[in-house]
Amino acid sequence: MHPLDELRQLETRRQFFTRGKNVLGYAALAKLLGDRLPVIGESQPASPIPAGHPAAMLAPHFAPKAKRVIYLHMVGGPAQMDTYDYKPGMGQWYDKDLPESIRNGQRLTTMTSGQSRFPIAPSKFKFARHGQSGMWVTELLPWTAKCVDDMAFIRSMHTESINHEPAISNMQTGSQVTGRPCIGSWVSYGLGSMNSNLPTFVVLVAEPTNKEQIQAISARLWSSGFLSGEHAGVSFRSAGDPILFINNPPGVSTDLRRAQLDGLRKLNEMTHKAIGDPETHTRIQQFEMAFRMQASVPELTHVADEPQSTYDLYGAEARKPGSFAYTALLARRLVERGVRFVQVYLNNWDHHGNLTGRLPMQCKDIDQATYGLIQDLKSRGLFEDTLIIWGGEFGRTIYSQGGLSHDNYGRDHHPRCFTMWMAGGGVKGGTIYGETDDFSYNIVKDPVHIRDFHATILHLMGVNHERMTSKYQGLDMRLTGVEEARVVKELLA
Repeated sequence: MHPLDELRQLETRRQFFTRGKNVLGYAALAKLLGDRLPVIGESQPASPIPAGHPAAMLAPHFAPKAKRVIYLHMVGGPAQMDTYDYKPGMGQWYDKDLPESIRNGQRLTTMTSGQSRFPIAPSKFKFARHGQSGMWVTELLPWTAKCVDDMAFIRSMHTESINHEPAISNMQTGSQVTGRPCIGSWVSYGLGSMNSNLPTFVVLVAEPTNKEQIQAISARLWSSGFLSGEHAGVSFRSAGDPILFINNPPGVSTDLRRAQLDGLRKLNEMTHKAIGDPETHTRIQQFEMAFRMQASVPELTHVADEPQSTYDLYGAEARKPGSFAYTALLARRLVERGVRFVQVYLNNWDHHGNLTGRLPMQCKDIDQATYGLIQDLKSRGLFEDTLIIWGGEFGRTIYSQGGLSHDNYGRDHHPRCFTMWMAGGGVKGGTIYGETDDFSYNIVKDPVHIRDFHATILHLMGVNHERMTSKYQGLDMRLTGVEEARVVKELLA
């Protein structure tokens, strides 16, 4: 069979209906849009995509609770027993070895597998109960503690991944093997865009105050994988121009740029007619989006227009480009303008040593800004349908890596249990789900695997995780893979 004929046979339903030369697809589009149907080569409007436009919001499987997501990923893996999983009994175990019956032959990283002993390091920090839920929160997060009744805490998250690269890949894409579409790309693929001037999926990388142990953050984490390139995340820089080359070079006017893109579009349409590669249309769409972003991005990032009350809410650091507080404010401005999925990364949570010196700075980076983000979304009527997610790729061990003292210690990676939380977007606030043993080492009640977590996120967005698939290498691929995954209904409002 000729390769082009084979390509046409393997194309997906989405590709079939989006091929510009397909008469049936174009007729259906004309029926839906009437006299609003765009003309090839004509510049697109800078207004929101009309409701019902097939290039905009695709129909969910059922009524969604969340329309958009802000995912706050703490790169490195926060220590659950120093933040949200209070274990007061560990004070009596200081510097005693973790019982083998608890460790139970667990696979260890090379960073602690050679230790002769595994001395228990109780958290140095004080905890207190907060809210009607009575959630235990570290003293390092006083602002976050004020809104625990808006959050659903999962203390029983677990994963198979024990090192950063496979772990963060697993958390973001559902697979330890890199190259799969990330969750933001799946959401873009399954639900489409809510605006015409900004990407559906945006990535922001915040800068931590302390940079003692920075993990690599690869662009593979926001790749669209085997999905069309239009679903990949668009990364905004933390300083300088938010996107490189967003501005026209000297001597190139907006009208000239428009004429160049119109000519390029005609050439790409000729290429598509000759070859039929659907990625050619993706390229056209990306060029058009880039042109519209030249007007929308500068306005988006001009936070100087925010009133003083905004900075009182998020904290003074929100004025500092690249800080977590600034990034949280930018995330609000993005979802406010119709961006469906905002992925935020904050580094330096990999506390193998000097945890008590670094963790206070990490918590200070996120604390008031997280509270401010939630309150800001509430005041704008966006909280109820915006899902906020917080967490890392795994947890930390109760035993110390390296030297141990009452005032300082380090912790190794721990995949068996860790804590995450969600808020807004159909989440049942004040929920505390799952339970770990006295050592915060093993789950004793209501385990939640990453697959279950992904299934729950998609459910909140109106998507059945088993039905949202994409054909790749002869398989119907999905975010939650082929193993069993369940929606954690106890987290739903």
